[in-house]
Amino acid sequence: MTSSETTTSPPLSVALLTLGCARNDVDSEELAGRLAADGFALVEDPADADTVVVNTCGFVDAAKKDSIDTLLAAADLKDAGGDSHVKAVVAVGCLAERYGAELADSLPEADAVLGFDDYTDIAARLRSIVAGERPHAHTPQDRRKLLPISPADRPAAEVSARARLDSGPMAALKLASGCDRRCTFCAIPMFRGSFVSRRPSDVLAEAVWLAGQGARELFLVSENSTSYGKDLGDIRLLETLLPELAAVDGIDRVRVSYLQPAETRPGLIEAIATTPGVAPYFDLSFQHASNAVLRRMRRFGDPESFLGLLDQVRSLAPEAGVRSNVIVGFPGETEEDLEILCDFLTAARLDVTGVFGYSDEDGTEAETFDDKHDDDEIRARLAHVTDLVTALNGDRAEERIGETVEVLVEELESDRPGHLEGRAAHQGPEVDGSTLVRGCPDARVGDLVRAVVVGSDGVDLVATATATGEQR
Repeated sequence: MTSSETTTSPPLSVALLTLGCARNDVDSEELAGRLAADGFALVEDPADADTVVVNTCGFVDAAKKDSIDTLLAAADLKDAGGDSHVKAVVAVGCLAERYGAELADSLPEADAVLGFDDYTDIAARLRSIVAGERPHAHTPQDRRKLLPISPADRPAAEVSARARLDSGPMAALKLASGCDRRCTFCAIPMFRGSFVSRRPSDVLAEAVWLAGQGARELFLVSENSTSYGKDLGDIRLLETLLPELAAVDGIDRVRVSYLQPAETRPGLIEAIATTPGVAPYFDLSFQHASNAVLRRMRRFGDPESFLGLLDQVRSLAPEAGVRSNVIVGFPGETEEDLEILCDFLTAARLDVTGVFGYSDEDGTEAETFDDKHDDDEIRARLAHVTDLVTALNGDRAEERIGETVEVLVEELESDRPGHLEGRAAHQGPEVDGSTLVRGCPDARVGDLVRAVVVGSDGVDLVATATATGEQR
């Protein structure tokens, strides 16, 4: 080989598989940005990657199982031969952060288990793992005991450190991380830490960047959006930030997720319900309606206060979307408590309701409670409430027949010209159903199309584009 000849190795490739919530989606895109900036090639198909990074979810048992199954499927690619390039499988995310060495011991098929603190140096970590090193598994700790970063010490925005993994017109945008609440059933604060708001300037800078990447709807995510700004000295900061986000050039709609009912103040309701460009969408985490059960959960409220909150919302935006989650079979929940919950759900007219059966979460206060129901009873209560909300949510969708909606186009149906699928303002991404629009042959993905609802199927809607085919 002459002195002028050089040898170059192809860049290492990585596939990121994301499970869980929209907050994990943002984490994966931040990891992807760091890896791309450090020379990694991002690929979609895990079989084409040198290393597969699985961003796990550790919230409930079903999510944990999905995470482990995904890790095992990725590990199978290492032994598949043929066209598979996989040399290493790495677990990150909430399950890895929460269980660390315990996960590594029980899942030797994974080559490494990394915690959140490894994210800033993720490229070097992956290179060493692909080279055959096996780092010590992350050691979990209660992140609530770590001091939150003071506003003065928080790093400036690094929007260039994020790379979009989904080219769709909706993008999640993180408002904050962590949670200061102490709900007795929830382990999230232990592995996500105390509540830390991002600076408004950082959020706005990332919104501008996302718009430049093709986003048309911003989905604001955090563990508790109603707390945004409290650690920055202004609990009403979200009310002032929303109009600025909606004014970002290229952004047509801003949506807020995860509101705590007990913290949802009138000014925030008004800002979400009436600000142009902000979806009148209220993701209210009721969890139950019986005051006795809510007290055991270390939460606050009752049917009267919750229905009063919904009255405030609908007085400002009668067609507002409202979704929630509830837990049934909580320790000590009586038949009367369950009836109170069902009566509330009937009166509340929610668009979508997620129903979960109680299960112990490691390290939570509720894990130590007496008066627990057996699995059969929890399954029976879960089935009863699920059947109820399926009917109620379907009834609410039927009520929307005749409404005019603006649908964000997310998919064009190639087999049916002029048909498209997307979401109206009351439908959040992935979990709230969708709207099929007919009669709009000129629409493109990312457009907002005006249509009239003509039918429903469960929580999904069918609509016909307006005569003018108005879109933007």
